[in-house]
Amino acid sequence: MPLVPMRQILDEAAKGGYGVGAFNVNNMEQIQAIMQAAHDTQSPVIIQASRGALMYSKLIYLRNLIEAAEEEFPEIPLAMHLDHGNSVETCKQAIDLGFTSVMIDGSLAEDGKTPNTYEANVAITKKVVDLAHPLGVTVEGELGCLGGIEDGHGAGLSTDEVNAHLTDPKQAEKFVAATGLDALAVAIGTSHGAYKSGRKDPKTGEVLPPALAMERIHEIHKRMPNCHMVMHGSSSVPKELVDIINQYGGKMPGTFGIPIEQIKDGIKHGVRKINVDTDSRLAMTGAIRKVLFETPQKFDPRDYLKPARDAAYQVYVDRMNAFGQAGHAGDYKPITLTAMKKAYGFGGDGCGCGCH
Repeated sequence: MPLVPMRQILDEAAKGGYGVGAFNVNNMEQIQAIMQAAHDTQSPVIIQASRGALMYSKLIYLRNLIEAAEEEFPEIPLAMHLDHGNSVETCKQAIDLGFTSVMIDGSLAEDGKTPNTYEANVAITKKVVDLAHPLGVTVEGELGCLGGIEDGHGAGLSTDEVNAHLTDPKQAEKFVAATGLDALAVAIGTSHGAYKSGRKDPKTGEVLPPALAMERIHEIHKRMPNCHMVMHGSSSVPKELVDIINQYGGKMPGTFGIPIEQIKDGIKHGVRKINVDTDSRLAMTGAIRKVLFETPQKFDPRDYLKPARDAAYQVYVDRMNAFGQAGHAGDYKPITLTAMKKAYGFGGDGCGCGCH
């Protein structure tokens, strides 16, 4: 089975009323863990690479690893996605290498940190759509700014600034119409990284979950029931994973993630793609620390990377089940980029997949 357009995966998720995890990768072990989890749960899946991952691994290495994963598990619908592309050129490079989906983060300037104007966001997002759709490639855009900085992207905003940069539902409707994108990443108070909340209980000082503006997702869904929304910064940062890291020499106080129940609420109201990165990092780091702490004489990378891969695998299985994608890998016949190109109106009358 060739890599499939992410648009088809999202369309099918909308039909089935479930979400699909989009898991960030940096290396072979993460890709192997994702695909084994997708195989074991029979889940369609999105593997994505951020600019930080591309700087670390180089885009061509990750591309080839993902293609190897598709070859090993041909029954799994798999989309290869560029996460947080910062320019038209970055997106073009990914498309030229065979990525079936790209995100252009026009909510931020090209430095990946400075909030952009709405007009600039529309202009660059439309340019990427005009580049990608004639090739059958899916486009994700973002409106509003997320807090936190991870892998070089994120606005690094204070709590008050985050609230000022949440996605406006009325503006979202105009943005989708003006750009013609396939998926919209919404800013509702989530943020990148393991430190997602500055909220504390005034009496106990205990860190509380971030206050998410879920009503904005509800309103966007009412306005655009066919819009595929994306939740970024959606790792749950499980306490048990952080505890393992701290037990074996780590120092990660005050971490907090996004409760699974809030993600499920988003899925009920049009969220189809859920970005998860930090959770697998935590799982792998804890497993590695445990091996090196308990057996300091070991030096073979396989001795700690295999447990790390196993720990990440369990995270992916848990998320695939929680998001509802488990069991849906065989629901539909995957289409090619060529068929998707026709569905967008370039070179044919459509593919019959219901995407338009």
